[in-house]
Amino acid sequence: MRLQVFCEDRLGLTRELLDILARRSIDLRGIEIDQVGIIYLNCPEIEFDEFRQLMSEIRLISGVTDVRKIQFLPAEREHRELRALLETLSDPVFSVNLNGKVDMANKAAFRLMDCKESDLIGEVANNLFPDFNFTHWLERDNAGQVCRQVVISGMDYLMEVMPVYVTDSEDNDVLASAVIQLKQVSMSHLPTTLYRTAGEHGFEHLVGQSSKFRALVNQAKKFAMLDAPLLIQGETGTGKELLAKACHQRSHRAEQPFLLVNCVSMPDDAAETELFGCAPGLDHDGKKGQFEQADGGTVFLYEVGEMSPHLQIKLLRFMQDGTFRRVGEEREIKVDVRVICSTQKNLAERVAAGQFREDLFYRLNVLSLNVPPLRERPSDIQPLAELFLNQFSAELGQEKPMLQQGVPEFLTQYSWPGNIRQLRNVLFRAMTQIEDGCLTKDDIQLPETEQAAFLTEETMEGSLDDIMKRYESGILSNLYRSYPSTRKLAKRLNVSHTAVANKLREYAIGKKP
Repeated sequence: MRLQVFCEDRLGLTRELLDILARRSIDLRGIEIDQVGIIYLNCPEIEFDEFRQLMSEIRLISGVTDVRKIQFLPAEREHRELRALLETLSDPVFSVNLNGKVDMANKAAFRLMDCKESDLIGEVANNLFPDFNFTHWLERDNAGQVCRQVVISGMDYLMEVMPVYVTDSEDNDVLASAVIQLKQVSMSHLPTTLYRTAGEHGFEHLVGQSSKFRALVNQAKKFAMLDAPLLIQGETGTGKELLAKACHQRSHRAEQPFLLVNCVSMPDDAAETELFGCAPGLDHDGKKGQFEQADGGTVFLYEVGEMSPHLQIKLLRFMQDGTFRRVGEEREIKVDVRVICSTQKNLAERVAAGQFREDLFYRLNVLSLNVPPLRERPSDIQPLAELFLNQFSAELGQEKPMLQQGVPEFLTQYSWPGNIRQLRNVLFRAMTQIEDGCLTKDDIQLPETEQAAFLTEETMEGSLDDIMKRYESGILSNLYRSYPSTRKLAKRLNVSHTAVANKLREYAIGKKP
């Protein structure tokens, strides 16, 4: 029961109230004292006769003008109102005590951390946000509000840490706790003071949990600290550009430019000017090329396997000593640039076929990373899907949908010939179909026939040989689910067991991630 006692401001009155409760062996669960002459008591329910006697005895206390039973205390109402407000917020909110542990969080926080309340409450805040030292901040005198950019599950958030002060008996402000609010933001909208280079991605933005993904990231982190040329190979849509950016962000060149050159889309004369610049002419003062603009930083050559023989010669000379001449100029320029290349082609095969210079290949292939396709690491599909749904929810201004039971398994059963790019596009289309806040299998539009399953926009890049390999790999991967042995699959396709076994081995189909 809750009691509201109206009284005068008299010394000792509260003590007399407590004495009455003690004589009647009534437990006191809570007490509030209002500045306008009201005392609130929270006690267990008692029998009616005892309650009537208690009310009479309280009214006899000198200075008490009235007492009545109420449904809740002001602090209880305020707590429930604040809790309801927190639960309606789409931003994750945490409360951290002076021991640096989480003692309260809203539903958005549980969804973000993908855990139950029992797992999050009591967790050390430094473990959740390793880039910010809560222990040191809580120990500071006059701790103030702090803003930090953090990355959680591949998503960018602006973290606001706000101190909560209470007034002690001597009217001094004492730090009682901290409230953390995470606001999802686009990297391009982050202040440059919070992030080194707006628009760039680090390794924390790469999401995955398979052993192949972890091995790739660990190797890439080691290569990132070196200045030697790096060749990144992998199928279309596997995220080679993001990996290159992550390597740049982790290197000592992170504060310098990261410039991308598309080796596919430009004719030779335009590409040479783009890379090396041109000398001053009658109507212009000359132009700096990408290598000159990136001095001190990184140049990323996208799809270097498509580079023409003429440009291969020019690039080879630059790779030898870092010097080049602008188009139409005799003066040599020397720059300090790290070269990172990507290709979806097998450069060794192109060298053997006479389509790529062997000497340039060895110049570029000092360090190499091979990005495995998504079909070889199905355990990465769900965390990637969660990342994309979070991104789309922020972009579209709608709440992140729940996944219908069976959807994660449904996604992992598809071979994704277009890899991560195709997964992202499919989920974006699915987000536009959702009506009740739940993403179902019907919302996910995957090709229904075996042929159509791999003739998608994402798989039509590259040469005919590249397209046919992706097509063949997708067909085998799709059929393998229904014929999970080489003999059954060989019989289904009417080919030899050896031929099917070699193809499955070539495309790493049937191996566990």
